[in-house]
Amino acid sequence: MLNIVWPIFIIISFSYAIFSGNLENLNSSIFQSTQDAINLSINLLGTICLWNGIMQIANETSIVEKLMKILNPIIRILFPELKNNNKIKKEISLNMIANILGLGNAATPLGLRAMNSMQEINETKDELSNSMVVFIVLNTASIQIIPTTVIAIRNSLNSNNPTAIIVPVWIATICAAIMAISCAKMIIKFQKNNK
Repeated sequence: MLNIVWPIFIIISFSYAIFSGNLENLNSSIFQSTQDAINLSINLLGTICLWNGIMQIANETSIVEKLMKILNPIIRILFPELKNNNKIKKEISLNMIANILGLGNAATPLGLRAMNSMQEINETKDELSNSMVVFIVLNTASIQIIPTTVIAIRNSLNSNNPTAIIVPVWIATICAAIMAISCAKMIIKFQKNNK
């Protein structure tokens, strides 16, 4: 679908620029936006490298084990089907830690690894298990303590106070996670009752 939508937007933009006499503005904005995109990518790359390195160091130490113990009661409540599957619980914990630190790029491969592990123990391979559904919802509405990507973007755009969004991000992500998980659990319970 996007293969159709984007070319249409591009054709409309170019046509409008030609007929309204703004072709020069369009041309300069194309070059300016590519320069901005490269600068933003370089800024984000540095931030991502820093936090991925910190996550790698944390993974090699006992810090991850301690954080997993803190998250274990929450994981036990959210994923009762996993019971004593420590491998999957560790993968979920690592994904949650990466999301809490605002490392969406580091969380993605960890999340994929957790989903693959849950799919291996899934009895019906063509349907998502309850744990997989809750994990997708949790990962999507992830709680962030340090929104590093947003802070890096605000910093690259010369914000006077790039960290001013921390408290609103806490409120928004906590509310989103609670609502999303509550809805997912209610739907799962509803489906169980109707079977």
